[in-house]
Formats: sequence, C-alpha cells, structure tokens
Amino acid sequence: MQLTDTEQLMLEGAQGRATQKAMQILSALGTIYGAERLIPITSVQVAGVSFDNLGEAGLEFLSEMADGGGRVRLLTTLNPAGMDIENQAALGIGDDFALNQRRVIEAFARMGVITTCSCTPYLAGNVPHYGEHLAWSESSAVCYANSVLGARSNREGGPSALAAALTGLTPCYGYHLDEVRRPGLTVEVQARLEGTIDFGALGKAIGERLEAAKVKPVPYILGVGQASLENLKSFCASLATYGGAALFHMPGITPEAALHAPPAESLRLTQADLDEAIASMNDGAAAEADFVSLGCPHLSIQEIARIASLLEGKRVTKEFWITTARPVKQIADRMGYTRIIEAAGAKIAADTCCVVAPIKGRFHTLVTDSAKACYYAYAKNKLKTVFLSFDEVVASAIQERPHPLPPPLKGRG
Repeated sequence: MQLTDTEQLMLEGAQGRATQKAMQILSALGTIYGAERLIPITSVQVAGVSFDNLGEAGLEFLSEMADGGGRVRLLTTLNPAGMDIENQAALGIGDDFALNQRRVIEAFARMGVITTCSCTPYLAGNVPHYGEHLAWSESSAVCYANSVLGARSNREGGPSALAAALTGLTPCYGYHLDEVRRPGLTVEVQARLEGTIDFGALGKAIGERLEAAKVKPVPYILGVGQASLENLKSFCASLATYGGAALFHMPGITPEAALHAPPAESLRLTQADLDEAIASMNDGAAAEADFVSLGCPHLSIQEIARIASLLEGKRVTKEFWITTARPVKQIADRMGYTRIIEAAGAKIAADTCCVVAPIKGRFHTLVTDSAKACYYAYAKNKLKTVFLSFDEVVASAIQERPHPLPPPLKGRG
C-alpha cells in the first residue's frame, strides 16, 4: 500500500504515539486486503463500547490511545454501551459494571469522541451523504449506510474504526470500490411485507441463503413495493446478522439500484419461506415471558410515539425495555412520551440495548420484534424468544403472566 509523505510521517510517529499506532493498524489492514492507498473519510462509528464485550484488556487499549495523545479528526460516535449511564439502577445494572462502563465512556470522551452510543447513528446526528466514504463498525448501521444512504463503508472492527477516527483515513478496498458494490444475485420476493416483523423475517431468510454461498453475492431484491425507515433498519439488522451482508440493492427504494440490472442468477422467496423464518424465532411462550424489549436497532421517535399511544393509561406486567439513542430520548422527553411510558411502568433505556447489556441469567424468555435480538438472545444469553409484531410486543408487556398451579398435596404416610 502506497502512503503519502504525510501518512508516512504519521506511521513513523511524527504526530504522536496514538496516531502512530492507528497508522500501524490501518497499514496492516490495507496490506491484508490488498488496498493500494488510504482514502479520506467523513465520519466514524466505533463498536466495542460495552464493557461486557471489551473487558479490561479492551479498556486498557482505549486508555493507551487516549494517554498517547489520540484525538479524533472528524465526526465520531459510538455503538451502544452496556448500560444507560443516567439510568443504571432502574435497569438493574450493578455498581462494579457501571464503574467500568463509565471508564470506557470517559476514555472515548478524552479522545474527542461524541459519546452518543447508538446502533442507528443516522437517527442521532451522524448522517452521511451519498457517495461519502466512512469507517463504521456496527453491522446493521453499515448495511443501512451502504444500501439506504448510498455511502461507502466496510464493516470495521472497533480498533480499526478508532484508528480511522484518529487519522481521518481508511484503506481503499471492499465496499469503497465500485466493482465490489455490483449485485450478484437477484432475489424475487413473493410475500406479504407489512411491518418490522416481516422485514426482519425477510432479512433472515435472505441472509441464511447468502451465508450458505461460498462467495456471498450482493443481493438485488425485487418485489418490495415500499419500505419505511423503520422497516429498512429492521431488514438491515437481520440481513447483516444472519448473512453477514453489508449491502443490498432494492429498486425504487435504495439509490444505487438504478445503476444496475438484475443479475441472471436468482432465487425466489415465498410467503412460506417468511412464515418458516418467523416460526424459527419462536421457541418460547409469550404468556411465560419475563422480558420484553423493543429497540434493536434503536427506535426512531415515531416508534416511541407509537409505544406511548399504546401504553397510555395502562400498566405493564413484565420488565419492558425501550431502547434508543439519547438524542432521540431527549425528544421523547420534550414530547411527553417518556412520561407516559414510565407511568405505565416501562423503562426507556438510552444508549444501550438488550444485546450488549450484562443481562445473562436475569431473564428466561424475551419478547421482541427484532430478528437480530432473537439471534443474540440465545447466542449470548441463552434466552428463549418470542418473535411478534411491534404492536403485539407492546400488548404482551401488558398481559398478566399466568400463576403456576400449586403443587399437589402430599398424602400422609
């Protein structure tokens, strides 16, 4: 990989230890993937924020970069943290974890990172334009940026995203290149698509077929007449989780679809395929569920408004987390949605989510509308899952759990 004179000086340490370490990371990454050069970027989103994932070793790396003079050169935000730092106790997060999570956030803040912790940065001020190059980490956010916004980013690891933020550069390979963004598979959808549950199921169905392929093609998806922002973020999360996909084209919906013709290789997905995907994420019973969560990916203000309308004047009977970015939560505060939701007994958790919070062992069965949350509920926390539509999830939080029958009386010997 060819470096400019300025980049070479960075690598040699002329701009400090942290910048040097960042350039070492980017140079190694570029060499591995055959990049010819580094390119400037306009924004960064860094994963590896929850102390539950980072651990002490990850925190030590962040502290080292901050102590070494690391300062971000462009707009940089974070992935969700392991807790809401303003609402720790209400979410049942212990003091020891909270102390370490605050150390993580403080290390990022020392480097000039905006400590908004969200998997939907495009809803919280980090909104790239068409054609801009990025260094984003979170899988659903990368898929959304590439596909829906037409920006360009590989899925970065936490260290490589931070390295990009400290230098303003990233290696030019992968989805930064035109040829890698061309579609290789036509997907014909012949099914009903109405809400986040259907788009999540579609992402799972397509993703699993991509995962089975030796070389994962970029899908060109036909048959989707319309899709809201909320539906698309659900689809992106599911497609990325189950298929490792970072880009798709959808004619009439995504901006780059018009640049391409449908590929000759194709597959068809029917209503039966979507029904099967939905059934596969239901291995628990809604009546027995003890944890309800909406907001994976983080909720939009429209979704929070919908929850408030469904909960007004009611009381929840289960632990119910509503997760979103703090800037969105602040809008909900001003609009009165937070007051209605909290009066019902539900909890708005800002800058965290059920995937990265340390909840293992606390619950048995999760109810959600998120295919991604279903995947990680079992993979990380061994929870059973109930996969329902958005409104049905809210309704399940209001329903009483049945009381278990008393044990039979023992006869006297």
